[in-house]
Amino acid sequence: MSKSKKKDFNTSEIATFYRIDQPELKISIYTLVQNDIIERVGKGVFRIGKNNYFYPKFDLKLKTLHNKIQNQFPAISFCIWKNTFLDEFTRHHSSKSFTIIEAEKEVSESIYYFIKENNNFVFFNPSSQILEEFIFNIKDPIIIKSMISEAPLQIIKDYQTVTLEKMLVDVFCDEELFFIYQGKEMKSIFKEAFVKYSINTNKLLRYASRRGKKEEINKYINQIIGNN
Repeated sequence: MSKSKKKDFNTSEIATFYRIDQPELKISIYTLVQNDIIERVGKGVFRIGKNNYFYPKFDLKLKTLHNKIQNQFPAISFCIWKNTFLDEFTRHHSSKSFTIIEAEKEVSESIYYFIKENNNFVFFNPSSQILEEFIFNIKDPIIIKSMISEAPLQIIKDYQTVTLEKMLVDVFCDEELFFIYQGKEMKSIFKEAFVKYSINTNKLLRYASRRGKKEEINKYINQIIGNN
């Protein structure tokens, strides 16, 4: 895309700008955010413009699967999403489609057996060999994984799913599952995501830290996005 990456500012830089450029104005950070003059993208970090958050669209199949799990396991925390959520950020749309269900470690295996009752193409924490030999040769498989604690999620019309921050970290960390998005495709995903949507870098890096990849992904973002 032709849009350029918007520059981020901290609180002191914003205050300095108003003192020098418009010293007669008495305005608070809160007021600037509320009036969509700046957006908050992290703790003490802001960007000029309006918040624009990523809300993926659920198809009927995904909604039905979500409701089945929720009805069977009403008290658990889980999320459901598809790799095709990434299509709007990639250079080429993938011909391989799969659904990912992540749940608390204690119940993820129970969800696997529950889903497998009506679907043969369900895999639980698949190994790299299973991914290579089976999953990517099957149409629309379902992959069930144990969720990393404190993963950033969102609820869209009663459906719990991933945030853009979580998707970016997962694509970066799970090289085997998301092998089709490595290299140039991953660069495209990160660039497009940062241009099109508001991304909370603090939230992203906290989750990356939970996955043991904070320093690596922070360096990658700085290189690819120029987010210094």
